[in-house]
Amino acid sequence: MSESYPAHWEADIVLRDGGTARIRPIVPDDADRLVAFFQRVSDQSKYYRFFAPYPRLSARDVRHFTHHDFVDRVGLAVLVRDEFIATVRYDRIDATGRPSGSGTEAEVAFLVQDAHQGRGVASALLEHIAACARERGIRRFSAEVLPDNRKMAKVFTEAGYTQRRSFTDGVLHFELDLEPTEDSLAVMRAREHRAEARSMQRLFAPRSVAVIGAGRNPVGVGRTLLRNLVTGGFTGKLYAINRAAGEAAAGGQEAGGQEAGGQEAAGRPGAPLTELDGVPVHARIGDVPDPVDLAVVAVPAEQVPGVVADCGAAGVRGLVVITAGYAETGVDGRARQRELVGQARAAGMRVLGPNAFGLINTDPEVRLDASLSPQLPGAGPLGIFTQSGAIGAALLEAAHRRGLGISTFASAGNRADVSGNDLLQFWEEDEATGVALLYLESFGNPRKFSRLARRVAARKPLVVVKGGRDTRSIPAGHAGIVTRMADSTVDTLFEQAGVIRVDTITELYDAADLLAHQPLPPGDRIAIVGNSDSLGLLTHDAALSAGLQPLLPHDLTTGAGPEDFRRGLRAAIDRPDSDAVVAVVIPPIGAGGFPHFPGSGLLAHAPTPDRAPLLDTAPFAAALRESAHRAREAGKPLLIVHLAMPELLDQVARTGPDGVAGDGGATGDGAGRVPGYPRPERAVRALAHAVRYAAWRAQSAVERTFPDFEDVAEQQARAIVAEALGGEARSGEARGRDRREAVLDAGITTRLLACYGVKLEPHAPQQAEPPQPDAHQPDAHQAVEVTISASVDPAVGAILSFGLAGVASELLGDVGHRLIPATGAEAASLIREVKAAPLLFGWRGSEPVDTGALEELLLRVSQLVDDLPEVASLTLEPVLVAPRGLSVLGAGVRLARLPARTDLGPRALA
Repeated sequence: MSESYPAHWEADIVLRDGGTARIRPIVPDDADRLVAFFQRVSDQSKYYRFFAPYPRLSARDVRHFTHHDFVDRVGLAVLVRDEFIATVRYDRIDATGRPSGSGTEAEVAFLVQDAHQGRGVASALLEHIAACARERGIRRFSAEVLPDNRKMAKVFTEAGYTQRRSFTDGVLHFELDLEPTEDSLAVMRAREHRAEARSMQRLFAPRSVAVIGAGRNPVGVGRTLLRNLVTGGFTGKLYAINRAAGEAAAGGQEAGGQEAGGQEAAGRPGAPLTELDGVPVHARIGDVPDPVDLAVVAVPAEQVPGVVADCGAAGVRGLVVITAGYAETGVDGRARQRELVGQARAAGMRVLGPNAFGLINTDPEVRLDASLSPQLPGAGPLGIFTQSGAIGAALLEAAHRRGLGISTFASAGNRADVSGNDLLQFWEEDEATGVALLYLESFGNPRKFSRLARRVAARKPLVVVKGGRDTRSIPAGHAGIVTRMADSTVDTLFEQAGVIRVDTITELYDAADLLAHQPLPPGDRIAIVGNSDSLGLLTHDAALSAGLQPLLPHDLTTGAGPEDFRRGLRAAIDRPDSDAVVAVVIPPIGAGGFPHFPGSGLLAHAPTPDRAPLLDTAPFAAALRESAHRAREAGKPLLIVHLAMPELLDQVARTGPDGVAGDGGATGDGAGRVPGYPRPERAVRALAHAVRYAAWRAQSAVERTFPDFEDVAEQQARAIVAEALGGEARSGEARGRDRREAVLDAGITTRLLACYGVKLEPHAPQQAEPPQPDAHQPDAHQAVEVTISASVDPAVGAILSFGLAGVASELLGDVGHRLIPATGAEAASLIREVKAAPLLFGWRGSEPVDTGALEELLLRVSQLVDDLPEVASLTLEPVLVAPRGLSVLGAGVRLARLPARTDLGPRALA
């Protein structure tokens, strides 16, 4: 049976070295591409593929390898610059190895051009051809490999699929079960991580950069970018590209020298354009004598396709497209944006933008400032990603003003290709980045974000400002499928992934300053020491409001001197019941000997540029710096709340006589910085974020795996689901297009739940009985009635929900949520976060219920829904939870043939 062309099998991929390529089905029109590809393959690689000399393809071969029915015979190709670099093919066979239209096994064979071997091409092809085969009802691949073909053998052995190997007649025989396993998913994600991180590395650390669109206009976009690269001290080679290179400017105008802003570049009449800011100028990037790694594009939108084509032909590795006029302008712009990304990826290039603000890497080995920012912060531990250029400029300005250093910065604009997920892949392994900061307005792939964020947050803090709480306010320029989620769902996603969510740029940097430069607090007990009892009380109250446990403030009195601070802070740090210390500092009064005149503030005279204040803060700074050093050694953060002493923080950060400022913070950056805040509530809010993150990270370190119950009968459950949906899709059916649904009756529901150890009791108990060890139905008078449900959200995947049964809970929306799969800790926290939770734990003298049994039930439901993607919704109601045991008295299950979950499919760029 022949199928129409399966366009959903097309995909852009990132290869092992960070380059991109296109995977798509082979069609008859590819005959010339196939012949040209075969001619570029070495004789040895052909021998490995066909087990015999095969110098050329006959006309019959060409037809055989380009005509497929997309069911029993499927061929895929990998293309770069519209040329084949690899192919794979499967042919369905029966149990005897003969071609068959009804078998569940297929033979598979690969051929990779020699110049592209070692880039992970075959591994990516295997993932994609396996997904195609599963969709067509094929469950197993078989392959024969010559013993000398070690590269291909390695592709099969390291794929992670359940496999069997044998050696017969001098040939290695492989059989691979195509059902995804934990190992195969782990292999796929590890390869995805390495490839995407490498693609970001190519953008952030180019050896050469060309600015396309730089002209004579000193305030033009292209010229600004070029100037920032020069003044930033880029360590590689720089080139300016302008089509008027070498020509004289006539009449004060540079012919054909338009920049992205659309302005003509002014210049001196008659002067040939050969260099700008000391950088050589070429008419086209193809004229540059050396390879160019990164091109920064600042030309009008109508010129971009030609520029991208030139860059692809010149072997450029990545693009930063500053040019606007794409999806943010409407339907036509969105079409231009899709063409831009497709054109760039087909040529092996990643794209930051369009409508991007730029890219920064402060690594002293690189010093890349390919941005429009007028302020360049110093080097430091903060990695920044933003979708908005305006927000990006504000973030950089704020970091510069507060003296916070950054490692890398990317403003993706319309986020047509490079997204926050790509930066997470890069930052996870980047030693220079200690804290990751993101400003997000929308999600392209929330499931992937959740997975990556959880992994990154286990190693380093991840702080996010999420704009667009009202989804109608999200800008329209973002590429691809923009996911708009309820704000409560976003909170669930962030909380479960260990992401710190903040509301403002100020709060973002307040938290980042603490997380980057101080140890993580081991608990929530806060010691407060200072020379203002009023400010100390305000700090204490703010800590209570933030859910922390502040100790009573230690007031040193307003006349306290540096030694008093040193002793008081030492005592607070050494207390076994303190986990963090807040130093409250105001200028000393009276006993400290510093003059104070009524009505004139706290200084004898106001400071002027040539007249310093009489108050010398250096001794206090030294005491605080020494205390911060002691606190780090104790593993406790120290924060400063200060009033009218802005110079104090700079002095605290200065190095001592030995040239060493401190030990560094939770990120180990060695900066020795002590974060300071002008208001108590800001300091306490930042500390509360750090406390909650530290608790999540400690729990994550203990339990990062998901429970796996030994009594689960997964295969039996899959058979029940397949039967309920009308049996397995026959080989010719495209499962992704089959939207049939089924609401299970009580009998099938009972059987399905039993596969996961969930016993459905269809009738309520007639009389109270004492609890039994086997969890017979509990006493209804002692039990608490709860509801458990799971449903598939199209944005984030499956969600597990819990609440107490009853109108009050429904009316107030007192329901908690967790993403599936859930860990044991997440199930435990879920039942404790609902407002009615005290009813489960002995409210008003009642006996607490069996929360252990309840947590186990939640985890069993989580595993069922995670294993069976066809389960569109599941509800257990009511569930009676007694002091010992529980009973499930009602259940409902709805199945649907849903599209494959993209985050579990083969690797592909969105």
